[in-house]
Amino acid sequence: MSVEILDGRTVQSFVEDEGAFNASVDGRFAALDINHDGLLSYPEMAAELMSLRVLDKHFGVDEAGVLGPDELAGLYRGLFARFDRDGDGAVDREEFRAEMKEVMLAVASGLGFLPVQMVVAEGSFLKVAVDRELARAA
Repeated sequence: MSVEILDGRTVQSFVEDEGAFNASVDGRFAALDINHDGLLSYPEMAAELMSLRVLDKHFGVDEAGVLGPDELAGLYRGLFARFDRDGDGAVDREEFRAEMKEVMLAVASGLGFLPVQMVVAEGSFLKVAVDRELARAA
């Protein structure tokens, strides 16, 4: 983890740099593709989605009694369905790229134009975006 300063333009510029963005996204895809079949199954992605605990921490569903295990599993299945655009039960590299692009552009829009200080994980897409911008400025 590191503390970085970034804004929406940092993230948007990273997404618009197709080579850098695709290389980063493809690396994450390969890391998630445990059986190396070129597709991400729900079990391959579920562990990643759940490890982020986005729903748990940011939307308060980890509080006692808010959601049961079946409801939480349904939310994660819904997230998976966003990635599985053709509904065939697996996420291919192009679907993963397309959804990650939408996610990152939404992050960029949410950050806006004013710089913010943020804790980012090493190897995360946001960290890669910041490092890319710093390298370009040097």
